Amino acid sequence: MDIRQLRYFITVAEHLNFTKAANQLYVAQSAISHQIADLEEQVGVKLFIRNKRSVQLTPAGAVFLKEAMEIVEKTSGAIEKAKQTDAGVIGNLSIGFLSVHVRSFLPEIIKRFRELYPKVELHLNHFPSKMLKEALEEGEIDIALTQPTGLHRIEEIEIQTVAKERYCIVMHENHPLASRKTIKLVDLATEPFIIHNRHDSPIGSYDFIVHLCEQNGLTPRIVSQPRFVDTVPVLVESEIGISILPKSFEAVSSPSLRFIEIDGMEGHDFELVMAWKKNNLNPSISMFLDVLAENNQKTINFKEC
Repeated sequence: MDIRQLRYFITVAEHLNFTKAANQLYVAQSAISHQIADLEEQVGVKLFIRNKRSVQLTPAGAVFLKEAMEIVEKTSGAIEKAKQTDAGVIGNLSIGFLSVHVRSFLPEIIKRFRELYPKVELHLNHFPSKMLKEALEEGEIDIALTQPTGLHRIEEIEIQTVAKERYCIVMHENHPLASRKTIKLVDLATEPFIIHNRHDSPIGSYDFIVHLCEQNGLTPRIVSQPRFVDTVPVLVESEIGISILPKSFEAVSSPSLRFIEIDGMEGHDFELVMAWKKNNLNPSISMFLDVLAENNQKTINFKEC
């Protein structure tokens, strides 16, 4: 039994006429008669009562008609869903991100994507940086919005830059240097530093900041290494010390904090990338890339410090 036989049977049942059914299906009447006979043999019962003047459904045929119509409808629906899934029109897309750095653009991209592809179910989650890369490597997420550091160790990885922003000195407004427009790192030689814990910062921010300071003639006096980077602005606000953070943290920090440009920081921007595995066959990834590219041309530009 196949779908073609069921379609033939349904068409004959609708017309109760083999000739009309053959005309509608654009096949020879003999072909339909042969397929119906074969179908009845497979089912094991007569589906039609036929004579020279009329064609009628048997009671078994009437029951079989209802079931056959459901099968054909479900099969057609399954085929259409499979095609839409292959094209990315329906399906699932899982995205992980570093929360602070995406707030300026990700909501608009998500809204646009949902407008264009309402049948794609989005799963959006904020991850700590280490877990974000692990989730991408293990296939728990399709896309990661993160820093590029360490991504090269993941096999078959694809990376596309989303945005860049400046690193800034972060200090309380009461700090003697808070009114400056720019600050040289060497001027902070005696300052207490708050830096995201090295163990919980595999993206390299700890090593980056220490190396940056050393390049500029000072060894940072680190007084606190919080486990979560979101804690850093809180500790700076408490006037425990100063820090170095990307500019995007200003939008989620207390107005009592000052984000001041670092003199001589050219070429040391914070970079945010979109990463995905090349061997991930989810077609929704390319669709999200298209929406991101469209939005990138218009809005993804971090402000300078």
